[in-house]
Amino acid sequence: MSGSDTTRTILLHGALLAGLAALDFVLPDYHHGVLARVMVLSVFAMGYNIAFGYTGLLSLGHAMFFAAGLYGAALPIYHLGWSVWPSLGAGLLAGLVLAVIVACLALRTLGVAFMIVTLMFSQVFYLTTLYFTTYTRGEEGLVLQQGMRTLALPGGHISLANADVRFWAAWTLFSLTLVITLFLVRSRFGRALVAIRENEERMRMLGYDVFASKLAAMAVSGTISAAAGAAYAVLFGYAGSGFASIQYSILPLLWVLLGGAATVLGPFVGTLIMFYLIDTASSYTTPHMLVVGVALILLILYFPKGIVGTIRAKWLRWLP
Repeated sequence: MSGSDTTRTILLHGALLAGLAALDFVLPDYHHGVLARVMVLSVFAMGYNIAFGYTGLLSLGHAMFFAAGLYGAALPIYHLGWSVWPSLGAGLLAGLVLAVIVACLALRTLGVAFMIVTLMFSQVFYLTTLYFTTYTRGEEGLVLQQGMRTLALPGGHISLANADVRFWAAWTLFSLTLVITLFLVRSRFGRALVAIRENEERMRMLGYDVFASKLAAMAVSGTISAAAGAAYAVLFGYAGSGFASIQYSILPLLWVLLGGAATVLGPFVGTLIMFYLIDTASSYTTPHMLVVGVALILLILYFPKGIVGTIRAKWLRWLP
């Protein structure tokens, strides 16, 4: 990437973050809350994009990493009375450990078999959250009261139940993940992941440890997804088994495909559009998913590589 392309990339992503920050002051309450939720869920999609978009690992089990972060943060707060910071750390650690364990086993398979194995692990995790209903409350879920969601800072304590604080916390997480993803995909490691996706055998012949690279990609992907789950628990005060279901393994795949796989901004664009598609359609008709399905088909027909991916292919080739 040339120097001018790097400058344009920095300016584009900086403008996006600045625009999102400015929306905190102008959005009505409802959309203010929606955007905070979208930013957290788009972090989940970014994590999925590392595995699927850049490495070519089609996983149907990422709900377990999101839920590991969710429960890893929520359970210590609810049952042990932990504060927010160590609970967030526990959520990240839970996602990382689970991702490494699952990847060590699932990466011994390829293609459809990998997809099925990750789905099986995810379903086991989902059923485990239902089995231990005494602690997880199953589908009913755990509700974290406002007093449990107080963040300790050098200047004092702030409540994550406050709408403005929640928005800025979501914005901070989104910004950090965006910068990390941008750095990662432009690094030597990121380029190696793309090369593995395109031709795994050639990379192996060149001396790359393909298994180790895939394992690292899954570890990063699972940790980012867990970070989104942990943030969701402490920001919105809820953790339920539904987040470990197959739906939350399919949703990040749809978000990434809609926005553009292997693009930095694609997961955010896909999450935002999908969220508002469902929200708008459900306000007009009961079979709203039919409307959403038609809209998605049209979008895919006109943007076959996803919205950001098609824009990059046709007009802005410097987009990362």
